Amino acid sequence: MKGSTILPAPNRGDLTAGDRPSLVGPLDTVQIEVFNVPDLSREVQVDASGRISMPLAGTIDARGKTSAELASAIEAALRARYVRDPEVTINIKNSVSQVVTIDGQVIEPGLYPVTNQMTLMRAIASAKGLAEFAREDDVVILRTVDGRKMAGLYNITAIRQGMYDDPAVYANDVIVVGNSPERRLFRDFVSLAPLLAAPLVAILQ
Repeated sequence: MKGSTILPAPNRGDLTAGDRPSLVGPLDTVQIEVFNVPDLSREVQVDASGRISMPLAGTIDARGKTSAELASAIEAALRARYVRDPEVTINIKNSVSQVVTIDGQVIEPGLYPVTNQMTLMRAIASAKGLAEFAREDDVVILRTVDGRKMAGLYNITAIRQGMYDDPAVYANDVIVVGNSPERRLFRDFVSLAPLLAAPLVAILQ
């Protein structure tokens, strides 16, 4: 058991997809915005080999790049075709390769795509919100970090009240609302601090 209150982010090697949630993968859909050149702005699906094609820029390898890295690659390609000072922004609209599992006392449990800046509250909203009698003090995020399985216990009410930040959610995370077997790892701590003024983090071995 670790006395930390922050569940660390996974590194690339932790994730079975080999990607962080903000990385572009095959068959993902990205929105490309080219500042001052609206004709080049478009929504594009990454092909199965991880490439995208767009006018002037040609074919670009998008796989494994962050939004910012892909934007820089497109800017460089446009500069090579004499587009002056291109400014590109990328938004991952739909991610097929990167998903989070949401289970337990939510209205629609299942697999949901991880989007930019996904957080616990946004993930629960993706699952159409909490079920009527959901235990808001019993929300566990399961994650692999540096090859070790870890769990973080969160209280939705505390997050809503601003007692601590809404935690980031990453690809391959499993979120369980209520009735999580991992909850028992925290029972001694919770009995001492039932309001959970900060998240609790444990290493599962």
